[in-house]
Amino acid sequence: MKRSEFLRTLAAIGAAAALPRMALAGQNIKMMIPANPGGGWDTTGRALGKAMLDGKLADSVTYDNKGGAAGALGLAQFVNGSKGDPNALMVMGAVMVGGIITGKPPVNLSQATPIARLTSEYNVFVVPANSPFKTMADVVAQLKKDPGSVKWGGGSRGSTEHIAAAMIAQRVGADPSKINYVAFRGGGEATAAILGGNVTVGGSGYSEFAEYIKAGKMRPIAVTSNKRLNDVPTLKEQGIDVEIGNWRGVYAAPGITPAQRKALTDLVLATVKTASWKEAMEKNDWTPAVLAGPEFDKFVDDEFAALRATMVKAGMV
Repeated sequence: MKRSEFLRTLAAIGAAAALPRMALAGQNIKMMIPANPGGGWDTTGRALGKAMLDGKLADSVTYDNKGGAAGALGLAQFVNGSKGDPNALMVMGAVMVGGIITGKPPVNLSQATPIARLTSEYNVFVVPANSPFKTMADVVAQLKKDPGSVKWGGGSRGSTEHIAAAMIAQRVGADPSKINYVAFRGGGEATAAILGGNVTVGGSGYSEFAEYIKAGKMRPIAVTSNKRLNDVPTLKEQGIDVEIGNWRGVYAAPGITPAQRKALTDLVLATVKTASWKEAMEKNDWTPAVLAGPEFDKFVDDEFAALRATMVKAGMV
């Protein structure tokens, strides 16, 4: 080999080595959103995909919504249909963990590949603007009188708002097993039910209700955080010792190689540093909660144990 050819070969090898690891995963990302349009997972998945495109970290991002059973239907489709696909990602979070605990579906998160936790969001409880209940104290009074008469609307069974409702009942001395919880497949359905007065009180991430609160169509009565969010009083300051967060993250397909997992992790971690993602965080009142690698694996395992203990104590399992 001539010296000039040798140097060109070395340069090519060096250039290849300098490419981001994310290139190993390819650039055409397929985003599974295991929920109907309009909810928190949908917003998260599409914001993540947009940030990948805006940051020129991917050539294309396609989305597949598959709602139902707290994400278990989408998880099953993802696990069964994406094995070994280095371009596949699935949005997930605390709701899916809770749904797996209560629903015991035939598929499990352990069959997919953990990538990263992205955000945390606290729930806000709201009532329709014309509701006779003006405060959480009004709701609690009715709950104590007749637990079944209070309809709690929110995400799938096992969601953080469902767990929070059961915990509220438990803390105020009502029977959590008699909670009248109405589960919806997506944020759009829950919003319509609240606005239509078909449920007494609704719960979800603040971002899902923000425009209706601002327009005066919903009245926020409590948040599940440890401090006020947009000046909405916490449950704790109203004498109800409940605090619970709703985290969201992403998983990859089963059967990918360690190098492909590393590439997808690098892609996601690069995406959450983009201006586009930071804009979405601010717009949706999300709290940064990035965690990846073995720490994220351990977090999910610990979350399963903690949520199961809480749900057993509240009479949900």
